[in-house]
Amino acid sequence: MSTSLPLTVRDRAQPAQLAPQDAATYAEWFACLAEPTRVRLLHAVAVAGREVTVGELTEQLGISQSTCSHHLRKLADVGFVRLRKERTATMVAVNPACCTGLPHAADAVMGMLAPRPCCPEDLPADVAVRRLEPGDWAAVRRIYAEGIATGDATFESEVPDRRTLDHAWLPEHRWVAEIDGHVVGWAAAKPVSTRPVYAGVAETSVYVGDGFRGRGVGKALVHRQVTAADDAGLWTLQTSIFPENRAGIALHQSAGFRTLGLRERIGRHNGAWRDTVFLERRRTDDL
Repeated sequence: MSTSLPLTVRDRAQPAQLAPQDAATYAEWFACLAEPTRVRLLHAVAVAGREVTVGELTEQLGISQSTCSHHLRKLADVGFVRLRKERTATMVAVNPACCTGLPHAADAVMGMLAPRPCCPEDLPADVAVRRLEPGDWAAVRRIYAEGIATGDATFESEVPDRRTLDHAWLPEHRWVAEIDGHVVGWAAAKPVSTRPVYAGVAETSVYVGDGFRGRGVGKALVHRQVTAADDAGLWTLQTSIFPENRAGIALHQSAGFRTLGLRERIGRHNGAWRDTVFLERRRTDDL
């Protein structure tokens, strides 16, 4: 099993194409796993963290030795497991490359490794985005409160005070959106760490005021946010969004963010455990 099976990219303006050789390899892997017993066997070997015998696996899964041996040979032929003889016993271990190669295959097939869009297109003509100014803080905090009221925007239950926000947000990455001279949304970024190695990594937020959602305000804000981050040399932007906030997830995906995973029961919100979707946008060009 190879862990270096890249997508064939012909033109960044066109969708990435999965190379025929890679597609054939992935199909072989998925075909091998199209059998529940093999999936159970691979899982049992993977979580053991050590070599296990065929006898241990037959007892654990409640199957016959002949059935176990048959499916293990199929897994070994594809490269998911490694088999070796020790006297009369057959020792089974997971192929370490499987731990990265199999998730890589799923990501490649689902387009998660394809070149991502730079930023949203078709920006609304009536939305102007500019830097946050001292006189905007009241509107920013009001819109923050409106986001809290939705129940799906943040774990916060109260709006942080101005001093807290001013201290947390990067000075050059604070934006407000206006319609007819009124602030209707904001976007900001804050550093994820004070360590120099993470100087180019920031956590982002985008909020749109009540009554102005669905008008492209978020699109205009995230466009300015990611292009400014690219120009400033930030190499990674990350954000966490409640799964119920489908509009927020779609907005970030349109700006080149990709889903890294679901963080289950990551925190309590209004007395209940909530999950978050963790997304990341990586600047692709050389810094």
